[in-house]
Amino acid sequence: MSPTWHSDDLPDWQALGPGGWLRVVLRGVPLALLVFGGLAVLLLVRLVERPLCGMHRPVTPHITRCVCRGALRILGIRLTVHGTVSDRAGALVANHASWLDIFTLNACTTLYFVSKAEVASWPGIGWLARATGTVFITRDRRDARAQTDLFRARLGAGHRLLFFPEGTSSDGRRVLGFKPTLFAAFFDDGLRAHLEIQPLTVVYTAPKGQDRRFFGWWGDMGFEPHLLQVLARKGRGAVDIHAHPPVCVRDFADRKALARQLETTVRVPLSQAIEADPIP
Repeated sequence: MSPTWHSDDLPDWQALGPGGWLRVVLRGVPLALLVFGGLAVLLLVRLVERPLCGMHRPVTPHITRCVCRGALRILGIRLTVHGTVSDRAGALVANHASWLDIFTLNACTTLYFVSKAEVASWPGIGWLARATGTVFITRDRRDARAQTDLFRARLGAGHRLLFFPEGTSSDGRRVLGFKPTLFAAFFDDGLRAHLEIQPLTVVYTAPKGQDRRFFGWWGDMGFEPHLLQVLARKGRGAVDIHAHPPVCVRDFADRKALARQLETTVRVPLSQAIEADPIP
């Protein structure tokens, strides 16, 4: 299993005063109502959608996308997409900075995350992940064939599957090495010939006056403390998604070459953003 990325240089979180707690309430209550209200609607629609459409989900992914767009507005995070995110069945890969990536990437297009299996058991997040069609995988070689068959079935149903090849989140100011093992399934004979993978770069901009890594979530950071900081902050943040041209798996000799190319592509816009706005 991929180790968690750590850094001893952590942001200096501010204690929440009365104004901060007020913002927590003003943002947190609408956010909870939107997320869990949207989940309730999604589950009700899925009761009809599943028996009629099976693995195909013609309606529920659009509910997820609307909820995530609304969540970013409530959180005061402006989303800008550069380029065009493909709407065809295939795979997407992106750098991983935070739990906020769930809202950010779902807001761009209808997609399904591919996540490590233990996320399914996380309180709250695991429930949401299962309801929205997340594909859970293990890193056990004995499961490789079953997982490849599942990818093929999901792609055949027109799904867009999003992977985080770094295997862990970071501070949002770097791209960690892409793990070639994650791309092994793409070289299966049933996928390699026609599968396209689109790389996406996620770049967060902290609110004015905040640590540049404000939206990053890594190491031993607890979810609840980080969520409170995001809800309580002053000012607006931003996230930019850079959608790069898709690549064809058949054009690469092996998974290492594919991982290397995708990592290089994803790294460029983030490196440019950091050069333009370095940490003082």
